[in-house]
Amino acid sequence: MTVTVRPSKERGYADLGWLQSHHSFSFADYYDPRHMGFRALRVINEDVIEPGTGFDTHGHRDMEIVTYVVEGALEHRDSTGEHGVIRPGEVQHMSAGHGIRHSEFNPSAGEAVKLLQIWILPRQQGLAPGYRQKLFTPEDKHNRLCPIATGDGRQGSLVIQQDAAVYAACLEAGLSLSLPLADGRGAWMQLISGALSVNGAQVAAGDGVAIEKVGAVDITASSASEFLLFDLP
Repeated sequence: MTVTVRPSKERGYADLGWLQSHHSFSFADYYDPRHMGFRALRVINEDVIEPGTGFDTHGHRDMEIVTYVVEGALEHRDSTGEHGVIRPGEVQHMSAGHGIRHSEFNPSAGEAVKLLQIWILPRQQGLAPGYRQKLFTPEDKHNRLCPIATGDGRQGSLVIQQDAAVYAACLEAGLSLSLPLADGRGAWMQLISGALSVNGAQVAAGDGVAIEKVGAVDITASSASEFLLFDLP
């Protein structure tokens, strides 16, 4: 069994004034050859975007990008003509494919938006770009692993171009959840808030955990917790 905690305080950090961002893996000006991603998971950034600011139009290609809003609202526009605003509980998926340009903006005049930006490597390059967003209610995530983005669209999840699954959960203190892990696969857990035990490792808010060579990922909440769990090839 291999369980490795990525402590929150050791993540990369950027403060651009309008944006505060913690990087679990190497990103932009933060480079650490020990932390270049985990399996197909390439980026997890915890971003806080100040009111009335955001990312100007820029391009991506050959990446599956999932955005999970924790607080506030985020407005999206892209070169395929898609436009939407996502709020807590809503998840955005953009398949960059062979190329897409987009902007992400905080439309609020007074409230920052907090989100997790996730990049997953696609199963192949040069796919058609696309965009979708979907609401997952608090009930969907209450004391259960709710699939929000998967390669097969299980249980109404957003479909990503990779044999991976992303689950969201809000777990009450003292309760446990378990995810079976097939041979050869690995898992990453990212804790948004609260405190957990993950296969015996104690985890605090902002921490990530890489899990390999186990039959199941076993999670127990020490306090009320919100987290994402990735099942990765």
